[in-house]
Amino acid sequence: MKSILRLLKLIILLFTTNCVVAQTDSTAIDTVTANTVDISQYKEKLVMLEQQRIADSIKKAGLEAQLKSLQSTDNVKKEELQRQLDELNSREQQRIASKKAKIEALRSTAKGYPVTGFFNDTLFTLYSKLGSFSAKDRAKAISERIAVLGESYNFVADSIVIVDAETTVDLIKGESIIMSICENDALWNDTTKEVLALDYKQKISDAVVHYKHETSFVTLAKEIGLAVLVLIILLVIIRYSNKLFKWTALKIEEQEGKRITGITIKNYNLFDAKRQIRVLLIINTLVKWLVILILVYIALPIVFGIFPWTQHFAEALFSYILTPVKKIAFGFWDYLPNLITIIVIVFVFRYVLKFARFLKNEIKDGSLHINGFYKDWANPTYQIIRVLIIAFMIVVIFPYLPGSDSPIFKGVSVFLGFLFTFGSMGSLSNVIAGLVLTYMRLFKINDRVKIGEVVGDVIEKSLLVTRVRTIKNEIISIPNSTVMSSHTINYSSDTVDNKGLILYTTVTLGYDVPWKDVHEALLQAADRTALLLKEPKPFVLQTSLDDFYVSYQINAYTKEANKQAVIYSNLHQNIQDCCNEAGIEILSPHYRAARDGNMTTIPANYLDKDYKAPPFNINFDKKV
Repeated sequence: MKSILRLLKLIILLFTTNCVVAQTDSTAIDTVTANTVDISQYKEKLVMLEQQRIADSIKKAGLEAQLKSLQSTDNVKKEELQRQLDELNSREQQRIASKKAKIEALRSTAKGYPVTGFFNDTLFTLYSKLGSFSAKDRAKAISERIAVLGESYNFVADSIVIVDAETTVDLIKGESIIMSICENDALWNDTTKEVLALDYKQKISDAVVHYKHETSFVTLAKEIGLAVLVLIILLVIIRYSNKLFKWTALKIEEQEGKRITGITIKNYNLFDAKRQIRVLLIINTLVKWLVILILVYIALPIVFGIFPWTQHFAEALFSYILTPVKKIAFGFWDYLPNLITIIVIVFVFRYVLKFARFLKNEIKDGSLHINGFYKDWANPTYQIIRVLIIAFMIVVIFPYLPGSDSPIFKGVSVFLGFLFTFGSMGSLSNVIAGLVLTYMRLFKINDRVKIGEVVGDVIEKSLLVTRVRTIKNEIISIPNSTVMSSHTINYSSDTVDNKGLILYTTVTLGYDVPWKDVHEALLQAADRTALLLKEPKPFVLQTSLDDFYVSYQINAYTKEANKQAVIYSNLHQNIQDCCNEAGIEILSPHYRAARDGNMTTIPANYLDKDYKAPPFNINFDKKV
C-alpha cells in the first residue's frame, strides 16, 4: 500500500513539474543562429527526449515499487523487473548523452548572460532557462540577490548551504533561495549539478567577502590616502616638468648666433637664427604639453584602479592605448611572412633592373653591338623595359599588400585606374607618338630640324613633347602627336658621315650678262665663304629662264648645319663682292616692246663684229 501511495505521489509530482522540466531542457535555444543548427528540429528533439524521460521515470518508479513488493522467493520475476530497470537506466544515459551532444553543437553560437558581482565583474554565465525565467531573467535576479548578501552584516562564507530539491540543487542563505541549478546548467558546464553548486557557492562567497573587505572603513581610508598620494606625486612631477622645459627654453634662446645660426640649403636660407629659435621654442612648448598629457593619462588609470568601483574605468583607459598597440603588434607579426616575401621580390627585381641597366650602358657605349639596334635606342628602350618590370613587380607584390583584398582597396584602385585612363587620353597619344619617333630616328638632340613652320635645334626629346630652340633663341615646345602629323626636315642627318648638307641661294640676272661670268662669280663667292666645303666642289644651276632674267642657283656643301644663318649671310656678302668685281650689276631688268633703235640684249661676244644697232624710225601722218 505504501508503495502504491509513493507511486501516485511521484506521478502527481512529475505532472506538476512537467512545464518546469520541459522548459529547462530548451537550453539556450533562443541564442542559436539559424546558420548553425535547425532550431525547430532541435526543439522537437528536446520535447521527444523530455516525453521519453517522463515516461521512463513513471515506468521506473512502478518497476521499483513492484520489485520491493515481490516475495524474496520470486526470483524469475525479480530478474525480469531488474532487466527492465537496467534498460531504463541505459535509456536515461543515452538521453543525457543526446542532450549533451546537442548542447555541444550550440556552444560556439549560443549567447550567455553573466551573473555580476559587486564591482561589475562577472562571476559566472548562464545559458539555460528555468521555469518561467529566461536565462537573462535568471542572471539578473541572481545578481540582485547577491547584491542583497553584501548588505548583510553577519555574512560568513559558510552561511550559504546547498540543498537537493526534486529536479534541482539550490543555494540557500537563511530562508532565501539565491539560485537553483538544473541539469542543463550542469551539462553546459560539463559537470554535475552537485559539483557546479559547490563551484558557484565558492564564487558567490568569495565575491561577498571581497566586497565587504573593499568597503570596510580601513580599506577605504587606505585607498583614499593612496589616491591623494598619487595626485600629489603627479602635481610634483608636472611642476618640475614645467621648470625643466623653462630651462630648455632659456638654453635655446642663449644659443642664438652661437650653435643656432639658421639653416641654409645651398644658396637658399630656409631659416635664419631668429626664425629657427621661434620654431624650436614652439616645439619645446608642444613637447611640454605632450608630456603633461601623458602624465595625466597615466595617473588617471592608477587613481581609478585604486577604488574597486572605478577599476573598469582604469581598464578602459589603458585599453584605449594597449588595444591599438597590441593590434598593431600582432598585425605586424601576422604580416611578417608577407613582408619578407615582398622584400625578396623587390630584391630579385632590383637585380633584374641592374642587369637591364648594364645592357643599356654596354649598348650605349658601343661595347655591345646588336644588328639592327642603334645606340640611341638604348636609353628609351631601357626606360620602357624598366616601366614594364616595375609594373610587373607591383602586380606580383599586390596580393601581399595589407588590405589588398578589401573592397575599399579594390574600389580605390579601380577609381585611380579610371582617372588615369580617361584623364590621360591626350597625353597617351603623345607618349605613343614619342615612342614611335624614338624608333623612327627622325632626329636626335642638337640636330637642326624644321617641323612644320618651326626651324631650330632640338634641345629636348621626351615622351610628351619635343623642344626646339630657334635661331632667335626662342624655345618652342611641340607635342609629339603634332610632330607625327607634320612633315619634318632634318638638316643635320647627313652632315657627319656623308658629304654634308647642301646650302643654296638664287640670284636673278639679265640676259645681257654672260652666264659663264655669272658662274665664275658665284663659284668664287662660294669659295670665299667660310664653313663651306671645298670638296665636294660647289656648283651652279640655272633653274629657270624667265621673261626678263635668268635664275642662277649657287649650291655648296657644309658640315655645319646648325650655322646656316651665318653661312647664308657670308655667302650673300661674297656674292655681292664677286659680282661687283666682275662688273656684273645685280638687278633684274624689265623691257618694253619698243625695239626700234634699241641695242640688242644679246651679249657682244655672241654678235657679229660688224653688228650695228638699227636706226630709230619716226613716221608722220601727212593729214595732220
